[in-house]
Amino acid sequence: MKNIKNSIFDTTKLSFHTMPKQTKSNFWLDLLSELVDLFFKSSKNRKRTWHQHVVPHEEGWAVRREGNKKITSKHRKQSTALRKAKSLARKHKADVIIHRQDGTIRDRINYD
Repeated sequence: MKNIKNSIFDTTKLSFHTMPKQTKSNFWLDLLSELVDLFFKSSKNRKRTWHQHVVPHEEGWAVRREGNKKITSKHRKQSTALRKAKSLARKHKADVIIHRQDGTIRDRINYD
């Protein structure tokens, strides 16, 4: 009974013993290669958004494109920053995300 149990439940040993060693390593290398290719192909298809954020800044307010660390423009008033963000969003058919002084989101305007 012990031999039957081992042969039924130990299928990994059976499948690996029947494969030559070189085939096992090629299989894993080919699989890894395919996964890496798929990852890089899918990342090329992702489009960057043109959403504009109106965010608090040291000297007042700033407009920043979503995903960017750099600021697009700096303004003393939120209203002027909002005007700039709206013009960029209209041009690129994107959204304007308006933040409060504490950084939380106050409103979102869609220009699709």
